[in-house]
Amino acid sequence: MNTRRDLLNLGVKGSAMAAAAALLPETWSAQVNTGDNRRVNNMENNTTSGSKVHYKPPFTFGLGGVPLGNEFSVLTDKDAYAILEAAWSAGIRYYDVSPWYGLGLAERRYGNFLHTKQRNEYVISSKVGKLLKASKTANNRELFPFSPSPNDVIFDYTASGVRRSIEDSLQRLGIDSLDIAFVHDISSDNKLLPTSWQEQFDIALKGAFPELTRMREEGLIKGWGIGVNTPEPILRVLKEADPDICLMASQYSLIDHKNALNQLFPAVREKNASLVVGSSLNAGFISGSPRYNYGKESYKIPSEFLEKRKKLRAAAANHGVDLRTAALQFSASPDVAAALVVGASSEQQILADYTSMQTKIPAEFWAELKAEKLIEQNAPTPA
Repeated sequence: MNTRRDLLNLGVKGSAMAAAAALLPETWSAQVNTGDNRRVNNMENNTTSGSKVHYKPPFTFGLGGVPLGNEFSVLTDKDAYAILEAAWSAGIRYYDVSPWYGLGLAERRYGNFLHTKQRNEYVISSKVGKLLKASKTANNRELFPFSPSPNDVIFDYTASGVRRSIEDSLQRLGIDSLDIAFVHDISSDNKLLPTSWQEQFDIALKGAFPELTRMREEGLIKGWGIGVNTPEPILRVLKEADPDICLMASQYSLIDHKNALNQLFPAVREKNASLVVGSSLNAGFISGSPRYNYGKESYKIPSEFLEKRKKLRAAAANHGVDLRTAALQFSASPDVAAALVVGASSEQQILADYTSMQTKIPAEFWAELKAEKLIEQNAPTPA
């Protein structure tokens, strides 16, 4: 027997799928097919740099795994699977996860759901550079207070460490290959690294990067890059190695995008690589969260960001625009953005975010943001 909640959920899912089929804006209509977010021409999934073909995911919108690792609050297995089921039902077929999210919890949850699906129906990316080791004295509660994990984390950007990391992830996920591997958090904001990020990058330059290239040639992955919260490591990997695609987390949002727009994007274009854009809401800040991005001090929000959010809300109200919807579409607009990945702590949230990508926003709203200098003059906006 269907409960009232079941009927409500079916209604929300049906609305999301109907919106996906009927309300596709012009900016997405050339990239999707029959209501999902798959690019029509699979040849467009690759970009070329000389004779080198760089992998590009065939889906433009994905579900991120941070909340499913209990990063911010307790999420039960039942609720986690409900989020994954809602995403799948709406047509979402790109999933991003990491061993770091809940120290194995998110990968196990993704694996329990996805291992029953046909492997060729979805794309999945995970991270390398952080090995998990079970220990009776693990300090997991210090790192993830809401995650029941027995694991400690060991940073390892060597060739053997990266290969083991992928093999471990495949076991947790219950699948035989990844589509994308991102070298994780090799960045100045990672205060847990055993030495400076530059020293760890040098290790990856000799170990992780060439090993990932070999694994790409072996077919164990289709593409690789790095996943970081700051632009400097991406600029460096583009210059010194041969990545396909990088995860740009916390670097391109309505609140903060000038540096990525003017410094990072030109380098990505020159390499004919692409980006997955993460944290378009700055970990929920734009939509009202009392935190900005990630980390133990995320509650310390700079006053200029609070003021900018206030002005963005006012502009959105002037045009009857949902600010969350505008933020998602803004982050997906650059030509170098292969996909947008969002986190969700409920099934209603992922369905709302997916529906937001099909919603038309008046051009006058974007014009006001530029006139008020709330976004850069050269920032791309949805058509």
